Amino acid sequence: MQITRKVATLVLALALVCMGTVDVHAAGQNRAGTAAAMELLIPVGARDMALGGASVATTSGLAALHWNPAGLSRGNSDAELMVSTMSYLADIRVNYIAASADFGVGTFAADIKALSIGDIPVTTEDQPDGTGADFSPTFFTLGVHYSKDLTDRISVGGTTHYIVNRIERVDATALSFSAGLQYANLGGIDGLDLGVALKHIGQRVEFDGSGLLNRGDLNDLRREPSDYKVQSSSADLPSLFEIGLGYSYNDLAGLGDVNISSVFRHNNYAYDQVRSGVEIGVTEFFDVRLGFDYATSSDDDYLYGTSFGFGLQTAVGGLEDVRIDYAYSNVDFFDALNTFTFQVGF
Repeated sequence: MQITRKVATLVLALALVCMGTVDVHAAGQNRAGTAAAMELLIPVGARDMALGGASVATTSGLAALHWNPAGLSRGNSDAELMVSTMSYLADIRVNYIAASADFGVGTFAADIKALSIGDIPVTTEDQPDGTGADFSPTFFTLGVHYSKDLTDRISVGGTTHYIVNRIERVDATALSFSAGLQYANLGGIDGLDLGVALKHIGQRVEFDGSGLLNRGDLNDLRREPSDYKVQSSSADLPSLFEIGLGYSYNDLAGLGDVNISSVFRHNNYAYDQVRSGVEIGVTEFFDVRLGFDYATSSDDDYLYGTSFGFGLQTAVGGLEDVRIDYAYSNVDFFDALNTFTFQVGF
């Protein structure tokens, strides 16, 4: 118990230090649009998206990989498989698959998130209307995750992402690291959970490739045109810090379990966000969810806002944990995001 208290004190102290840096780095909105590999921030998992992304303290199992890797070891099954697809902005589709297994020394998982952007016509300075050829960008992240329960209340987790961005003959790769913690029954209060996550810390991203080679006259000297290479600039990953609370009510007003969650997200390259969500267990097998995402800015140009969804959980054949979830996320200026997730536990 003494070790548990020491670990909890250390984690809370680190959380307070991270929160203290928010004022120092509060100009994240002034750097909006300058980070690379923004696909790291594209959410996955219909349950957590329906909750507005507010589940850093309560997410569990494979659904936790994007939100807080510490929740991976808190799943109900020894092994899980998850498949998800989402209609994203500008007709982009986001496809996701993940699998996990508990090996006794902790829970390991791997996932891949890929963007399907479609074909884009090739244009040049001489042929601005197109050459007749097409190309399709390749954007995906490959993640490896680990999580372990330190005690019956505290779990920790970490993630390494390998990022690949390829646009015709130019590409960039990078590594990203994330870590998280979940503390159940905070302060001895049953149902009160704390979550902390620090995400997407890693190397700067820089594009390179034969597409940056060009041929021309670089100066006014009278000589033959020569080959030269355009040097691209590098950019940081979209790092962020999140701290959130969740509280579960059992059989509230005859509605079954009611889970309420909230998160403060500090973005180093965007507006800070406050998120909240509520999940109501209508029956033992059916849940409804509602979420809200608010950016702490005075402008009205933030795209996101409300979300809602539902989930079905049942047993099929010898599989005791089969889940189907749906989320609808409202977006300004674009079509709404529709996310479907299928998950099975073994």
